[in-house]
Amino acid sequence: MLDRETEIGNEIDDAGFAVCEGVLTIGECDSLANAIADGYRSRRAGVRNLMSNPGVASIAQDHRLIHLAVSALGTQAIPFRATLFDKSAAANWHVLWHQDRALPLSNRFNSAEWGPWSEKSGVLSALAPAWALERVIALRVHLYASTNANGRLRVIPGSHRGGVLSEAGIRAAVDGHRAETCVVGRGGVVALRPLVLHSSTKVCDSGQRRVIHIEYASSLNLGREARLCVT
Repeated sequence: MLDRETEIGNEIDDAGFAVCEGVLTIGECDSLANAIADGYRSRRAGVRNLMSNPGVASIAQDHRLIHLAVSALGTQAIPFRATLFDKSAAANWHVLWHQDRALPLSNRFNSAEWGPWSEKSGVLSALAPAWALERVIALRVHLYASTNANGRLRVIPGSHRGGVLSEAGIRAAVDGHRAETCVVGRGGVVALRPLVLHSSTKVCDSGQRRVIHIEYASSLNLGREARLCVT
């Protein structure tokens, strides 16, 4: 197990992502999907702020996910944000190439490195500098399989090493490098650096792609003023 964690950590450092199959069982995927559905019957396409859901909070603290997050961060891993992405023919969208730069914060402060600021679903957030995002790893837990037909994730390997990219930098990275597709079975996890360029396509069949996106940080304190909000 230790060798595999080291291997995963090296993959994430090099490529900015890693695919880990069979982390959760099918039964655990079913239980977690039911726990989310029971609390969010009216949801469409996705749900934010899922750390308040007991089932999600429990899986976020599961030793298997913690070990994966630690292998990427090289230190302790604290879950601070969870989001459901629920893509289907009825709730369908295409995501352009981007980096995940917005972090939820407990208070507003003045800093040339942070911002612009925004508020989504009652949570304050700001675009973060590269040094802060390097302390974060996302684990995308696949409750349903991700296939070539149901809006799978695509990434540009190594693009996180360029730091925060401008729009021109994003276009150049996409044009100059081969994208890889993350096809993942039920219970699999994709570990993803926030700054690695990624996108996803629309669902093109009757299938469904349901992912819980859980983010971990080495500490909730990101400097003297910045503190992550658990959401």
